[in-house]
Amino acid sequence: MTDLSVLGSDFSYAFLSIIFEGVPFILLGTLVSGFIDVYLPSGTLERVLPRRPVLSVLAAGLLGLFLPVCECAIVPVIRRLVKKGLPFSTALTYMLAAPIVNPITAISTFSAFKGQDPGLFTASRLGLGYLLAVAVGLILLKFRPSKVLKASVIDQESAPSCCGHEHEHGHDHGPQPSRLVLAMRSALKDFVEVAVYFSIGVAAAAFFNVSSVFGAGEMSQLASGQLSGPISLMVMAFVISLCSSSDAFIAATLDRFSYAAKLAFMLFGPMMDVKLIFLYSTVLRKKFIAVLAVGLFLSVLILSVAWEQVLGL
Repeated sequence: MTDLSVLGSDFSYAFLSIIFEGVPFILLGTLVSGFIDVYLPSGTLERVLPRRPVLSVLAAGLLGLFLPVCECAIVPVIRRLVKKGLPFSTALTYMLAAPIVNPITAISTFSAFKGQDPGLFTASRLGLGYLLAVAVGLILLKFRPSKVLKASVIDQESAPSCCGHEHEHGHDHGPQPSRLVLAMRSALKDFVEVAVYFSIGVAAAAFFNVSSVFGAGEMSQLASGQLSGPISLMVMAFVISLCSSSDAFIAATLDRFSYAAKLAFMLFGPMMDVKLIFLYSTVLRKKFIAVLAVGLFLSVLILSVAWEQVLGL
């Protein structure tokens, strides 16, 4: 009974710690999405970004430098941008790149690795994160939206709009609320939907956290392998679902692991983890999420190990 109470206490602590870390960012993201829904004219970003699809994807990988959003907040923003006419390949490039290629992540990574060549870690993380996101975006140029996006998102994208917002409840000829109220309503709707999936993902992550997936002895054995080290830390990143603004502080303490393993941990987690699986499912098809997860896992593993060899570390 004591063990169960301790396990329950650990689960509650892990669950609440991730919730308190992630919910403010989800709230920020849904507020941004609400204002995008009401105030951003359809096609604005599409007009600002280069017209050529390839150049648009390349530019989208850098949008996080100007619109920094962490992975907890990016999904509702992406839904609105796609709805406003941004090509889905460009939008998903921004979705994958923004949590890594942004000034907040750069500063936190540099601070976390002080004394461990912070400039190299920071530049490698941002550079490889950009390359991975752009590679996914370029591949998506060959796909139709119906193969990637959920039908509900595509239907919203093509829905008629008036006065900067979409009709969701039919015609209403009474007094119209202010645009600020409409933005808040839109944000609340997004927050409720996203928060449900986020809570499910956090519960799964908290369960794995308290299940002691990796023991100390097993961790030492895994850390010594050229491939097992990066693989084990990518699995850990997937399970514990840290925010991209804080995961570097965990990676910096993993002294037993190689440069490649730490880099893989900081690349894979912000792009694919337990909570993101559930958040992505509000926008993307399940089959595509599975393919994306496998593709990112293999790509991060190969890139991290190869980059370590190039640097001669």
